[in-house]
Amino acid sequence: MDTTLILENVSCAGCVKKIETCVSNIPNIDNAEVNFPQRKLYIQGSATPESVINELKIIGYQARPSQSDAEDRRKQKEADSAQYRLRLIHAGTALSLGIPMMLAGFFMDDMSIQSSNDQILWGAIGLLTFAIMYFSGRHFFTGAFTALRNGGSTMDTLISIGTGSAWLFSMLVVLAPHLLPSTARHIYFEAAVMIIGLVNLGLAMELRARTQTSSAVERLLDLQPKTARVIRNDKELDLPLELVLVGDKIRIRPGEQIPVDACVIEGQSYIDESMLTGESIATNKTPGDSVSGGTLNKSGSLLVVAEKVGADTAINHIIEMIKQAQNSKPAIAKLADKISAVFVPAVLVISLLTALLWYFFGPEPKIAYMLITATTVLIIACPCALGLATPMSIMVGVGKAAEHGVLIRNAQALQAASSINTLILDKTGTITEGKPKLNRIIAINTSENQLLTLAASLEQWSEHPLGEAITQAAKDKQLTLHNVEQFNTITGRGVTGIINKKTLLLGNHAFMQENNISTQAASDFIDDLTSAAHTPIYLATDGELQGLLAVADSIREDSAIAIKRLSNAGIKVIMLTGDNHKTAKAVAKQVGITEFIAEVMPADKADKVKALQAQGRIVAMAGDGINDAPALVQADVGFAVGNGTDIAIESADMVLIRNSIHSVADAIELSKATLKNIKQNLFGAFIYNSLGIPIAAGILFPFTGLLLSPIIAGGAMAFSSATVVSNANRLRLFKPSHES
Repeated sequence: MDTTLILENVSCAGCVKKIETCVSNIPNIDNAEVNFPQRKLYIQGSATPESVINELKIIGYQARPSQSDAEDRRKQKEADSAQYRLRLIHAGTALSLGIPMMLAGFFMDDMSIQSSNDQILWGAIGLLTFAIMYFSGRHFFTGAFTALRNGGSTMDTLISIGTGSAWLFSMLVVLAPHLLPSTARHIYFEAAVMIIGLVNLGLAMELRARTQTSSAVERLLDLQPKTARVIRNDKELDLPLELVLVGDKIRIRPGEQIPVDACVIEGQSYIDESMLTGESIATNKTPGDSVSGGTLNKSGSLLVVAEKVGADTAINHIIEMIKQAQNSKPAIAKLADKISAVFVPAVLVISLLTALLWYFFGPEPKIAYMLITATTVLIIACPCALGLATPMSIMVGVGKAAEHGVLIRNAQALQAASSINTLILDKTGTITEGKPKLNRIIAINTSENQLLTLAASLEQWSEHPLGEAITQAAKDKQLTLHNVEQFNTITGRGVTGIINKKTLLLGNHAFMQENNISTQAASDFIDDLTSAAHTPIYLATDGELQGLLAVADSIREDSAIAIKRLSNAGIKVIMLTGDNHKTAKAVAKQVGITEFIAEVMPADKADKVKALQAQGRIVAMAGDGINDAPALVQADVGFAVGNGTDIAIESADMVLIRNSIHSVADAIELSKATLKNIKQNLFGAFIYNSLGIPIAAGILFPFTGLLLSPIIAGGAMAFSSATVVSNANRLRLFKPSHES
């Protein structure tokens, strides 16, 4: 059983690790993953949501069950809006006192206690500071206390210790200045409120930027109309979408969105499917054609019959796939997870060591220097940016891929696609249209109609695209087909059957050879047919060749351009097909492929992928058929063409809704852009902390005499997370190279 919980008080990457560890240890939980940007906990297992919520309460986290998508979105928007306003109020309140105090510090010689009047003035300011810290920063302290009670530490711990230490030291100076040397009687009230104000402001900015990352899912959800115009008992009724049933007839007017997956039964119109496929050209739909929920009816009026409703529609499957991919973690994220798990405790230790070093070896006033450096280390080292670095880029990248008609199953596939250097393309349905047509009939020992009748009679039981082309040609000629006995399919070869007590074999040249049937009579035609990319299919009756049928599958208009684009990107493109060598060579030549493997049995396709992987190559496979499924699984990244079989789609790492090799190139380009974005975020977060902590500890003081102010550290920490989120959102501007 899969369960989703909404988390309400997750503050940093350390929280994520604590929650995942806690929930994973609950009996009957198989897996637990937190999506930090979305504040969601995904659980696999039979434990009840209530038991998980109770365990989370014990370690200090609030959670509630996820409801419907619409309800979750509504509540999330309300919560985010309220949280954003509250953060701004907290920030404004704290900064309204902190900024005047900070400016006063610039114009005063020394913010310190030197007289009883100073004590009264700063005592009053200290109490006001405490009130503001309580109002604007209470959530940091309660979060830190809860974490401490459960033996842990979070971002709240660092902020609370830093600001709390500054306030307590300042109050000690106010109440008992005689305990400290005159040089150490400095006041740090402004640092406490400025840090709280800046952190709240940074969290507000992060929240606002974070809401933009889910825009892809939001747009898809918004594509679904809330009602449908259903015809029941000869009356048109506007019904809520959840009341629409399979088999209902639905009227769709010009300019309206199609509510469910359906089949057109009356009317003609052009449908804008760009929101699902990324294809900008509208598609003409007539009776018998399928339409997808969420697409836009541009011109005519349509009457459709509902085929899939609710969670079964294509758009809902797409939304679910995007959510799963956005929640998954690529291998590159594991390093950040490991570091985040120990980061806060490590920072506490570093802060303590910093304080001790300044106390024992620093110049006077030692206590003041000790407080400044220890506090600054605590504040600047918050790991929020580190925790956001990977998931934010994944969320935007996966959503952007969906906008271009590429559905990514998991983040690991997204990372793997960035390293692809070899792409195997299946011919039929990938390079070609996948809709072969019978172009020529060559009768040798019979008439053309008789040859077509016998071949179509055999193929009427076959689901092979070539067989469907032959059967369709017989239907077009209105030929009467025979009954077939003992029909059998020989994979990768052809079909057999008995008609009127005669044994028929229909298949490729290898099939004829294996059955000792001479094809010499047809040899004069073969070169011409194969050089024109026609596939010859032989028909024999009782061991004697009757003739052959030439079937051709049109090459997609953009295949050659897309393959050139991939080659220019340094990717070796190889065509793999079960077709004969000459036909394969002709197709490869037309699309600019220099390496191809022909006459491959379906079971051998995965072995070809393995052989390339054994050479150290990162191999992707793109295909659309059942016989492609093993190769799609074997490949480092499998691309399934969207109109392919369900088995091929389920076996692939990425699903291409748009039937174009350009989608493969788009996916690879986007994966590289996403991985680059992740590395930028991780580099920024690592460098920020790696450089920030030593500087905060005072490593530059012996050379420059300067220390980093806790206020500057607070501002830098607060804005680092917003910077990571903003950088991730740059992916929203991504455009494939052929669209630029």
